[in-house]
Amino acid sequence: MVFDFLKRGEMPETKASATGPVVAAVSGAGRVAWSPRDTVTLTRVGFVGNPVGFRAVKLISEAASALPLILQNREMRFEDHPLLRVISRPNPAQGRAELFEALYAQFLLSGNGYLEAVGAWGQAPVELHVLRSDRMNLVPGADGWPVAYDYAVGGRKHRFEIVEGRSPICHIKAFHPSDDHYGLSPIQAAATAIDVHNAASRWSKSLLDNAARPSGAIVYKGADGQAAMSADQYDRLLSEMESHHQGARNAGRPMLLEGGLDWKPMGFSPSDMEFQKTKEAAGREIALAFGVPPMLLGIPGDMTYANYQEANRAFYRLTVLPMVAKVTAAIGHRLSEMTGEVLELKLDLDQVPALAAERDAQWNRIAGADFLTEEEKRAMLGLPPLSPPEASAATQAVKQPVTARAHVEPRAEEEAEEVGEPVSTDGFGDPEQAEGN
Repeated sequence: MVFDFLKRGEMPETKASATGPVVAAVSGAGRVAWSPRDTVTLTRVGFVGNPVGFRAVKLISEAASALPLILQNREMRFEDHPLLRVISRPNPAQGRAELFEALYAQFLLSGNGYLEAVGAWGQAPVELHVLRSDRMNLVPGADGWPVAYDYAVGGRKHRFEIVEGRSPICHIKAFHPSDDHYGLSPIQAAATAIDVHNAASRWSKSLLDNAARPSGAIVYKGADGQAAMSADQYDRLLSEMESHHQGARNAGRPMLLEGGLDWKPMGFSPSDMEFQKTKEAAGREIALAFGVPPMLLGIPGDMTYANYQEANRAFYRLTVLPMVAKVTAAIGHRLSEMTGEVLELKLDLDQVPALAAERDAQWNRIAGADFLTEEEKRAMLGLPPLSPPEASAATQAVKQPVTARAHVEPRAEEEAEEVGEPVSTDGFGDPEQAEGN
């Protein structure tokens, strides 16, 4: 148009958040965004050094990695696909279960999971590798979004560049209310309870080292009323106590005291008696942070669930399934971008043993709903839609045609012909009346 120069220049469409530059200004564009927590220390204290945290992580990761996965698009569910083959054998050192167990464990311990896809863009990856979270650092760009990932081992570093939105790293992170780049792990939320539980374990070990009883006092009363021992007598008595009466190896050994020496045992204080309860309470808090019913970890004192089976179902419904859905959705989205196909990687709920009764009830309930079409039923069950020929056949099988003509059984027609009686063919009475009408 002639008057186009009078129009204001239209702003180009952007698909970036308006807060991106602000985040980048705070974190520093182009610089590594260091994690504000020490993942190595938390892992050593809360996983390697704590039995409750160790068992909780192992229980969740092993249960999640054992669940079967399916790959489908909008039209069909694949029985064989290049992505299914690489997921089945992701790399020479790991199988599917080992890969996902490591990925879920890293996600639980640090709040972040990193999966590297090896291969050319535009086709299925040839290998998948889980990278350690404590070695990975994110590099934000000017808009606040990551432009690279740095993987550091010792003094060496490798940078995974993100070029035109194509990233070889699939970063899965948990929600963190105060961090823009990294996720919050359950082990961070349970850090105080882990410290209390570890301190209680050290306290119990100290009691075992002292023959599992509290300390006592050796009182010396000399024959002449002297209340002090000589230096040689004191050193000899101390040496004998350390070598013959301390430690678990010497538990129960009788004590031989010379004249003037008397043993005065000291009973447990109220704090000693309550320490075991404190340890159990700390264990329940750790289990709560990870989303594992304490009953499944063998922690006494928790009767939230009626039985072990109900606790196991709640564990799958509230902890395992949401985490698997989050992780598989992120992986499926990244692999779809890499291959150029619209694919969905998801959990096969019908193959979860803990949910077998619930899934059977759901299938029966949906199958018995006559007011739903086959496509609606399949959508409710998470199945892809049928192809047009299959859909028409299924529709014809469900919907029966309704006519005004009565159906005459062949056997009844044969009997009528044998006796010479006319047979009505219009379904409304005598054929002569039908002709007269």
